[in-house]
Amino acid sequence: MRFQGRVVIVTGSSSGFGRATAVRFGREGADVVVADLDESGGRETVALVQETGRAAELVVADVSTGDGARSVLERTLARFGTVDVLVNNAGIAPPERSNSWDAPEDSWDRVLRINLKSVYVCSRAVIPVLLAKGGGAIVNVASIAATRAVSGASYAAAKGGILGYTLQVAAELAARNVRVNCVSPGYMRTPMTTGERLGLDAPAQEALLEAFGRLVPMQRTGTVDDIAAAIAYLASDDAGYVTGQEIVVDGGFLVG
Repeated sequence: MRFQGRVVIVTGSSSGFGRATAVRFGREGADVVVADLDESGGRETVALVQETGRAAELVVADVSTGDGARSVLERTLARFGTVDVLVNNAGIAPPERSNSWDAPEDSWDRVLRINLKSVYVCSRAVIPVLLAKGGGAIVNVASIAATRAVSGASYAAAKGGILGYTLQVAAELAARNVRVNCVSPGYMRTPMTTGERLGLDAPAQEALLEAFGRLVPMQRTGTVDDIAAAIAYLASDDAGYVTGQEIVVDGGFLVG
């Protein structure tokens, strides 16, 4: 029970990495705030956290805006009185399936806003609370796309920005006992990668995942639980001397 009595905010937690992470924290003793625009999926995540015996609060908000970030914090403080850990997980994949260097401007802006700006505005909202209580942890979700050309330009720019933001803010906050780290997933089995959201049927989804798995030295795609485990480690006291770091969870893809 590494997080017994602690309060964790997980953005983008209606499915995928965020849901698995929220449930993982619940199993390890934390109360969890589920922040997402998807109310239906968010309620499902809340129910899963509650099944672990911990409390959960759903906040339906656009965490890529300052107002949305502040509303998440306000609801967290109103329900639980504090916050100990922020997981910046909210993100989307670029919709373009062709060259991404000339993507529509509105698409570029949306990917950067949801994937990168959300990290800034949510951290900006929560950091003063962490400082006032004497410490805490922030874990950002980046991607191997930050260092390898595996996705669209807007996605790569956003995830690369998360790495840079993590390093800078970690350095600024290290002496004040607030640790900032990030996790970079590789090819994983999530609704974002299976093609489910693009309308692919089950056989086509499995074929896509198998193709991704053949690119990985471990010869398989990862799972949402692999990412949740890495996030939980970085947020825990086990990583008490770890800040400004990136844990790559990719089955060896970047070194293969």
